[in-house]
Amino acid sequence: MDATTLLTTGSMTVSEFRCDAGPDDQPFAECRTGHSLAYVRSGSFGCRCRAGFFELVAGSMLVGAPGDEYTCTHEHVSGDVCLSFFLGEDLVDNLGGRREAWQVGAMPPLSELMVLGELAQTAADGNSDLGLDEIGQILAGRFIDIVSDKARKRTTPTARDRRRAVEAALWIDDNSHAEVDLEQTARQTGLSPFHFLRLFSGVLGVTPHQYLVRSRLRHAARLLTDDDIAITDIAYDVGFGDLSNFVRTFRRAAGVSPTKFRQASRGQRKILQEPLALN
Repeated sequence: MDATTLLTTGSMTVSEFRCDAGPDDQPFAECRTGHSLAYVRSGSFGCRCRAGFFELVAGSMLVGAPGDEYTCTHEHVSGDVCLSFFLGEDLVDNLGGRREAWQVGAMPPLSELMVLGELAQTAADGNSDLGLDEIGQILAGRFIDIVSDKARKRTTPTARDRRRAVEAALWIDDNSHAEVDLEQTARQTGLSPFHFLRLFSGVLGVTPHQYLVRSRLRHAARLLTDDDIAITDIAYDVGFGDLSNFVRTFRRAAGVSPTKFRQASRGQRKILQEPLALN
């Protein structure tokens, strides 16, 4: 099995697992040391655990509980690919819900979870302005909601909540050129990443990472009006890790490439009046 770590924070680790085992391979037991959610992206496998035996296919989710043993089999097809979220104890506590929720063993392909699993993969591929850690928390929260069979109660932000969110947004904007993650931003407010994500999104209508990416795009748009600065330099100066990611993200937001946007800023207005070319 090949494992690739995609993200590591204090409250979550996200990894991709690619297994090529088949019907002739001998299964073996694995013991979980923490809570986890493994979204099956492709392939299929069976899993025996304390909760019973489950056949998992694309869209299913394997639920890990600390101390439980899991034995996976590939009786029908060879191989599978999973996007796995390993959650810290503080995050699990913040999610609420009974601990028994983590002992269900597996979840069938449910649309409420599948769409978030695919969104997480999109973020992992660098094609979303949502953070992978943000989607992981939303996915875990949605899982708890479904198992608990109740939606979370919406609350009205207090004046203090609104102030915290605004101050956090100002901090993100001031530091958008640097490496900024959810936990780092949450520390500015004195909240856990879980509670900060809910507060920020509830007050401002976007997640912290969405605001970070859009701040970078806003700064980039301003710099693109200056012909003396190379587009590659702009990409790195505003905080994008590589040029291709910047071009793809900017094009998705503006409907035109950075080069065409620069041309439009120099008087070629028809460029911005053309149908959006988002692909």
